[in-house]
Amino acid sequence: MPSLPFVTQRKDEVSPIAEFYHGKNVFITGATGFIGKVLVEKLLRSCSGVKNIYILVRSKKGKEPSQRVEELLNAKIFEQIRTNNPTCLSKVIPIVGDITLPDLGINNSDRATLIENVSIVFHSAATVRFEEPLKKAVDMNILGTRRIVQLCHKMSLLEALIHVSTAYCNCNQKEIEEIVYPAPVDPQKLIDTVTWMNESLVDDITPKLLGDRPNTYTFTKALAETLLVEECGSLPVAIVRPSIVTGAWNEPLFGWADNFNGPAGMIVATGKGLLRSMMCESSKISDLIPVDVVINLMITVAWHTSIHRHNELKVYNCTSGSINPVTWKYWEMYVLPALRKYPSGQIFRFPGGTFKTNHQWNSVCQFFQHRIPAHAMDILAKLSGQKPKMVWLYSKIHRAVNSLEYFTMREWIFHCNNVLNLADHQIGQDKEIFNFSLKTLHWPTYFENYVYGVRKYLLKEEEATLPAARTNLARGQP
Repeated sequence: MPSLPFVTQRKDEVSPIAEFYHGKNVFITGATGFIGKVLVEKLLRSCSGVKNIYILVRSKKGKEPSQRVEELLNAKIFEQIRTNNPTCLSKVIPIVGDITLPDLGINNSDRATLIENVSIVFHSAATVRFEEPLKKAVDMNILGTRRIVQLCHKMSLLEALIHVSTAYCNCNQKEIEEIVYPAPVDPQKLIDTVTWMNESLVDDITPKLLGDRPNTYTFTKALAETLLVEECGSLPVAIVRPSIVTGAWNEPLFGWADNFNGPAGMIVATGKGLLRSMMCESSKISDLIPVDVVINLMITVAWHTSIHRHNELKVYNCTSGSINPVTWKYWEMYVLPALRKYPSGQIFRFPGGTFKTNHQWNSVCQFFQHRIPAHAMDILAKLSGQKPKMVWLYSKIHRAVNSLEYFTMREWIFHCNNVLNLADHQIGQDKEIFNFSLKTLHWPTYFENYVYGVRKYLLKEEEATLPAARTNLARGQP
């Protein structure tokens, strides 16, 4: 099975980037999300001289901000820090607030602390739900960005504001440069429109507003970039655009993932034998980007933005397709065998299935391979006095794969000259410690580690359960 190493910095290593963060205060939004967690861990581990990391956190699902921060720092990825340098965790300081509230909902005392002390801001908070109602997506993704910019304008020590966007915010373009494209609509006019309209009316006009974009996520992230350009003024700002963010390549743990979005959800559904058919063009490039690559780039971009002040906002397409391309065909070639090597302990059917490019044929396959078995299982559940859940589960799976169809049936050319040039600016040990080059990534090994990581960290199935899971899988061997 894959080993799970940690990448650490030796005392004799020279790292200009780590030195840059020494004594500085950092402010992060979205720290409890997938990208945010890895960012916090990486800063603590590889930039241990950082003074404080302030994280914006709100109450959620009955949990107070302090509870959420405690849960964050108890996550598996912080295990090495808890063991080797536990006092470092005290540098993570919660700032109670909410990206959707005026002034971010931050009290006067905390606001003064941020304004007087913060040098680096990473803005990664956003709603990443593709089908989020437009009114909410505007509030979080566009207005949330405005609120961050307004705060940054008051920070006297600010050296870099890094805005996390998405490579697909301009998915209506076939070829995407590292520039901010003209907005489909004026951000302020959209804000004004959704502010006075009730939610049902906004929902009615949403398809017209989206135009040739597939969902509210890509639409509002594009407008957030435009707003950033219009309102950042002289702030030192850069935009990082990841493509499809996947489990860790090397750090903090091979294959680590913490949510069921995108490919991780596909791995779980396929591994349990639930997902047998979906729309996907196997020959198209699947622009996957490991989360640790994204984080290393973000940390480096902040350093570069501060050291090399530019008159214009720079954009970094954090993508793999033009550097180390992999097609969806690899999914069938490498993910399915890995799912059989590291099977889940609870499977519905033997892992399998194929991609389809014809809607009618896909519908037929889903009817016989998804819907009929789901209804049959629910009937058996009712007869045995159990709660039926398979039809409900498949409705969720179908909504998820349908929302992915736009991206699995197309491909884009992402230019990444700024990313490649930035790698040339790294010196000393920074190329290793903050590596974001994908040239040495071996996709077959990565996919196997990703499957293992999803099983271990997402499904919480430990290595000791593998023999029983393999025995169970063998019984269903076709």
